[in-house]
Amino acid sequence: MADSNTTALDEATSSDALLLSNLLELYIHDLSDVFPGIEPGADGRFGYDKLPLYWSERERRFAFIIRCAGRIAGFVLATRGSPAAEDPDVLDIAEFFVLRRYRRSGVGRRAAVLLWQRLPGKWTVRVSEGNAGALAFWRGVVSEFTNGAATDTTRPGHPSPWRVFSFESAPEHVTR
Repeated sequence: MADSNTTALDEATSSDALLLSNLLELYIHDLSDVFPGIEPGADGRFGYDKLPLYWSERERRFAFIIRCAGRIAGFVLATRGSPAAEDPDVLDIAEFFVLRRYRRSGVGRRAAVLLWQRLPGKWTVRVSEGNAGALAFWRGVVSEFTNGAATDTTRPGHPSPWRVFSFESAPEHVTR
């Protein structure tokens, strides 16, 4: 079992682009179970067109590698600006992925907290209600991080509505 206390959130650089691209394939493959319209291209890859923007728009896009005991455990892509908020400065978790080996071990929970501490401000977390596992994860980790102070709204979406959690993190925010 992974030890969440050894979880680190390392800032990704352009030299990590291939690593992130490979992890994104696993992530998008997982999402294809929730979103039936996701199909691989003719080359067998799903692709992620926005990945190069994380190197060219560093003031608005933030890429991180999740590590557990020094091993790759997943990634986080965050943006300034969210499709679920009018405020252009709100922070948004665009993509969040933990390798199956590290799920349900506290690694994802710890990575989320590390992210919110590293980038303090107003946050949105969007999750499809059709993604039951992710919805339970985010509901729990956001509630724990905010001591139940987050707002929880629903937005229309296809094939399922979206749940949007909104809250603010501060640099001095400490969790157990």
